[in-house]
Parts: sequence; structure tokens; C-alpha cells
Amino acid sequence: MFRAVIVVLIAFWIGAIPFGYIIAKKSKGINIQEYGSGNIGSTNVRRVVGKKEALQTQVLDIGKGLLPTLVVMQLEGNNWLTTGADQLILLVAFATILGHDFTPFLRFKGGKGVNTTVGACLVVAPIATIIATIIYYVGKKLGKHVSVGSLLIAISLPLLYFLQHGSTNTFFFLVGAGFLIVLRHKSNISRLIAGRENQ
Repeated sequence: MFRAVIVVLIAFWIGAIPFGYIIAKKSKGINIQEYGSGNIGSTNVRRVVGKKEALQTQVLDIGKGLLPTLVVMQLEGNNWLTTGADQLILLVAFATILGHDFTPFLRFKGGKGVNTTVGACLVVAPIATIIATIIYYVGKKLGKHVSVGSLLIAISLPLLYFLQHGSTNTFFFLVGAGFLIVLRHKSNISRLIAGRENQ
């Protein structure tokens, strides 16, 4: 039990590393939270800082969800195609997302968690995640807003997994991760309804 708590806490702090904030500060000498949407994710970094920095942010945010989850999965002896991942693996995955969304490094004002969620979910639900990511890009292109794609990935991830494997522990993890994405996009939803959302 003690080991599990330590592992989950380490995962949370890895997830909490605010790469978008760090990259914007290093590249332009600015606090990304004071520009654009104020978000530390790759979308706002692209708008405020640039495409190269946004790609760096995206890769690192995906990695901080993927790597801790993958390491624990390998240590626990599970494989990539598991249909009911061990509870510790799911707790680690969720901890990385929570760390990103509510990072203590920035007074608990983090990002919206899409990239970190994708990274973690690539380990515990790879097929559903790949399909949901395709849906994200199609939705973003057709809907002309990043937030539309983000909301679609939040909804499609648990649904796609459920169609494959039913209601395992992993399904409930995906429901929780998807709910967090929707919750973090509350202001975007309001702007979409009002027709004032940025692309």
C-alpha cells in the first residue's frame, strides 16, 4: 500500500511539470498564463509563442502521461493489449492527468489535459485512443475549433473502449478522464454556444 501511494504521488508530480509554461518562459521570456487563453497547453502555446514550441509542448505533455503509466505497466507485468489494466496502473495514469490539470507549480492552475490523457490512454487503451485521436483531428477540421476535437475525444474514448471490452476498470478510468476534459473545457463550451470560440 505504501509503495502504491509513493508511485502515484511520483506520477502526479511528473504530470504536474508545466512544460508549456517552461517553454514559453524560455523561448519568449513570458508567462503564458498572461497571454491568449491563459492556458499552459500546446494550443495556447501555438497561438502565443509559435508552432515549434507548441509541438515541443505537445510531445512533452503526451510523454508525461505515457511514460509513468508505461513504466508501471511493465513493472506490474501487464502488456499493451490488456482489457482490464491493474488498478495501480490506472491510478498512475489518472494521477499524471490530475497533475497536469491542477499543477502545484502554478498554484493549481494547469492545462486542460488532452495531451496528457492521450499519452496515458495510449498505454491502457491503445486502439481506442488511436481511433479517438483520428476523430479528434476530423472533428477539429470540420468543427474549425480545437475545443470541438477535444470534446469529441473525451466522449469517444470511453465509448470506443466499451464497444471493444465492456465495462472494465479501464472503461471507468476513461469515463473519469473524459469527464475531466469536458470539465476543463467548460468555458470553451460556453463560447462555442455563443459563437465566440477561438480556432
